[in-house]
Amino acid sequence: MADAIPVTCLFLDIGGVLLTNGWDAPIRQRTASHFQLDLAELEDRHHLTFDTYEEGKITLEEYLGRVVFYQKRPFTLAQFQEFMFAQSKPYPRMIEWVRTLKAEYGLKIVVVSNEGRELNAHRIRGFNLDTLVDSFVSSCFVHLRKPDADIFRLALDIAQVRTDQVIYIENTPMFVRIAEGLGIRSILHTDHENTRSKLASFGLT
Repeated sequence: MADAIPVTCLFLDIGGVLLTNGWDAPIRQRTASHFQLDLAELEDRHHLTFDTYEEGKITLEEYLGRVVFYQKRPFTLAQFQEFMFAQSKPYPRMIEWVRTLKAEYGLKIVVVSNEGRELNAHRIRGFNLDTLVDSFVSSCFVHLRKPDADIFRLALDIAQVRTDQVIYIENTPMFVRIAEGLGIRSILHTDHENTRSKLASFGLT
């Protein structure tokens, strides 16, 4: 077995691990096409202000006011938000597998995620993540976002676990390296089978 210290906690990203991403470039491209928006302009405005939204410092309505509704549109804010939220889809095999591991090994499950408040709330409620996850260290709640290493330190404090008791599952290489730099063993998630095989090497079969 790869380690002698039992794993007691999993840190998980949401987007790319449990669910599809919430508002990434392909979704923005699809949304721009659907609403006949200028994608380049949307992207420019998005990158200027999205970090502020993810850190919980402005609301989704304020974010969209800066990015989309800074001029009159032939669609409403409600219609745009409905389309935006509808892009989120679950990865059922990952969700059920993590649920099984939690029950089998008594693991704490902690989400460490960059998401804006309204989108995060929709995804938590819509996919019943609150029945799986013990703590949500979401950027919108804690006003920190990856790649800030302090969000991982905060997650350790909230979970009350040592770094050597945690496995972190994340699909962004930079964030994996930052967690590993803090001593948190991490798995770069690409798909269910690959992550399942890597977790087995840590004794979680």
